[in-house]
Amino acid sequence: MLTTSGDSNEYHTSLQWSQPCRHFEYKEILLATENFDESLVIGRGGFGKVYKGTIFNGSTPVFVAIKRLDLMSKQGATQFWAEVEMLSNLRHIHLVCLIGYCNHKKEMILVYEYMHNGSLEERLHGRCTPPLSWLQRLKICIGAGHGLHYLHTDTGIEIGVIHRDFKSSNILLHESWTAKISDFGLSRIGPKSQALTYGKAAVKGTFGYLDPSYFLTGRLTSKSDVYAFGVVMLEVLCRKHAVDTTLDEEQPNLVRWAQESIRKGKLKHIIDSDIRDQISTKCLKEFVGIAQRCLHSDPKHRPTMAEVVVGLEYVVTLQEKISSCTQRARRTILCRILDTFHLTSNR
Repeated sequence: MLTTSGDSNEYHTSLQWSQPCRHFEYKEILLATENFDESLVIGRGGFGKVYKGTIFNGSTPVFVAIKRLDLMSKQGATQFWAEVEMLSNLRHIHLVCLIGYCNHKKEMILVYEYMHNGSLEERLHGRCTPPLSWLQRLKICIGAGHGLHYLHTDTGIEIGVIHRDFKSSNILLHESWTAKISDFGLSRIGPKSQALTYGKAAVKGTFGYLDPSYFLTGRLTSKSDVYAFGVVMLEVLCRKHAVDTTLDEEQPNLVRWAQESIRKGKLKHIIDSDIRDQISTKCLKEFVGIAQRCLHSDPKHRPTMAEVVVGLEYVVTLQEKISSCTQRARRTILCRILDTFHLTSNR
């Protein structure tokens, strides 16, 4: 059953789907997307196009995101069914909710809850205004971290899930700014404490986020997701793409560029100018320290996602405390200035 939030006279963009993943008839998809109207396209990717559609909960219209497989795409039936199987069995506030699917002749379509604020990638690198604040970015990282922790260890089953393609474009943002992990077509399941091994030809992921150890050895563990999370942390801090030719023509890799800048003592120079004045020195060091541990060359020395989340929550607490003290100091200074002005004007 669908439950929605907000004014009952309006469209709803927030929902929870409590029943099993639903199979949609093709005619329902056509109706929801107005026959795949191009004006409703809200995204494009390796899978195909994503449409903003409308389904009904009784008489109440609800916005959804409808992903339609491009028949020419390299991502075929295997990844389609992997996504359906994975998200049909997993439910968490920080995972995007798969409402249902449609397989009709050659058509393969996935229906998700609609994410009003798009992806983290769009918010960082698009023309969205205003830019995300430092605290917003921290809380988005924490939400995504909770999602990965759930996948790795807290699904309630004996196996863990490795996302294998964690990146900023796969972190979607709810209208409340809650971060939700999406795109499970490359995900793999296995014993929580055991690595999965692939030949080099079977290594999958996105360049820039891909764990170098996994790429070289074919051994996939949850620590590969931790590495990708570290890349996203740098992306959030610097507002640079994981592979960004504006960094250095000879060194477009964000991780190497950032690590080299840190080694040279230029940490403050790599921070996104929109948030540079919002970050305290102590919080910056803590945040970068967590990112560097996530990016350790040896997977065994990387933290678990539970440890990452605890560290980031400490950074948020510290930042909020410092921000509160700063605001009080500013109010005190302003009051003194006003008092001085008042005394002067009365003379």
